[in-house]
Amino acid sequence: MEYPEDLLYTEEHEWARVEEKIVTIGITDFAQKQLGDIVYLDLPSEGDELSQEDTFGVIESVKAVSDLYSPVSGKVVEVNTSLLDSPEIINQDPYGEGWMLRIEIEDEGSDELEELLSAPTYEKLVEAQEGKEDISDDDEEEEKKEKKVKVVDEDEEDEDEDAEEVLKDEDED
Repeated sequence: MEYPEDLLYTEEHEWARVEEKIVTIGITDFAQKQLGDIVYLDLPSEGDELSQEDTFGVIESVKAVSDLYSPVSGKVVEVNTSLLDSPEIINQDPYGEGWMLRIEIEDEGSDELEELLSAPTYEKLVEAQEGKEDISDDDEEEEKKEKKVKVVDEDEEDEDEDAEEVLKDEDED
């Protein structure tokens, strides 16, 4: 997966490209891969005001429906309307033609921008999340093995009890 160094990232897997007072926003390569084939997108209108962490839209794929969160506060100055008819562009080019909207911020030195993640930090977040998924799969496998062992142990106990009863019956004869 790629994590362009010139972008900032959120823990919710949106990216932000800051160019003076204009912030272009989209979802990360990791997010689009997790979602799978994107089939629908709902975006705000030009002129809408957003606050940092506000829901600005909805993205729907064959796997899930997810809210989209604004990484910064500001006024929506442009919406990538081509995505409304062809949302699959996000899967093909999440950091390029798959951008979703542009927001004008008041101050390019905003504290909000400092709260966003750098590419290396975001990469570590993704690796940690992928690791948790792998760990949970391993845990499930381990639980299944333990259950199988427990069932086998119970079956062996039943066989032992049956054998003891047979021996008792033979001793009584």
